[in-house]
Amino acid sequence: MKPSLRLFSALSLCLCAFAADPAELRLWPGKAPGSENWTVPESITSRGGNRVATNVSDPTLTVYLPDPAKANGAAMVVAPGGALQALSLDSEGVRVAEWLNSKGIAAFVLKYRVRQQQPGQNAGPSPGGGAPRQELTIVKGNANPAQGDAVLDEVLRMGVADAQQALRLVRRNAEQWHVDTKRVGMMGFSAGGGVSVGVIVANAPGASADFLVSLYGPSLQDVNLPDNAPPLFVAVGSNHFNVTNGCIALFAEWKKAGKSAEIHVYDQVTAGFALQQRGQPVDTWPDRLLDWMQLHKLLTP
Repeated sequence: MKPSLRLFSALSLCLCAFAADPAELRLWPGKAPGSENWTVPESITSRGGNRVATNVSDPTLTVYLPDPAKANGAAMVVAPGGALQALSLDSEGVRVAEWLNSKGIAAFVLKYRVRQQQPGQNAGPSPGGGAPRQELTIVKGNANPAQGDAVLDEVLRMGVADAQQALRLVRRNAEQWHVDTKRVGMMGFSAGGGVSVGVIVANAPGASADFLVSLYGPSLQDVNLPDNAPPLFVAVGSNHFNVTNGCIALFAEWKKAGKSAEIHVYDQVTAGFALQQRGQPVDTWPDRLLDWMQLHKLLTP
């Protein structure tokens, strides 16, 4: 083989390899607005085989497209959880995107901004010294356990802005990614659900979702729904402290506004579940989601 042909062949293989990798796209042309002065570098660690991102200051969207033979035009922006202080990238991001692709749905994993933490800083809440925990009193669907924390409130606003930018990006590239601009949804896990609800409440033109899926993700702000609030699907464990009641309150706000909503509360489940298999009814939530999407004709090209 001639050297030029060998080079062309090698380049072709490289291009094929790159094409097979999901593309990670920056959401903002420069530094993300509001966090220009953040200085703690992003960190990604592995916890039990799951990558966890902290100190995210440069938000991105990673593109996962289904086999063209399976693609049905539906799209989902996936927001992982982590209490607005970290992001569970694999269990509530990549694996979910791959599952969505297997059902013909384009998926876009959102790495949104989270609270900056200095090295060694505890990312979680204080355990409370063993005192009995009290469920939140929830008003207007707001189940934020840290109400009044100005830093977390600002981070939530940034996360919502990142999600809005992600939705704009998906719709801008709809033709290239074979996505129906009227079937672009948000799926949020835990705090990612709170970010997703924030997108609906903000109701920015071209930057809202056509349907909302919240997995154990209650609202982190007052739920003042716009007239065009989309259909809502919720799944949560029955004994998930604060979160269960928060998700029920979220469902109630949708119903109070006369909007379409469906909720599944799974017995004997106390925490997040994502796609884990537990040998319990909660394992079937993805099937119930597909049923719901079919009901709303979201899977119909």
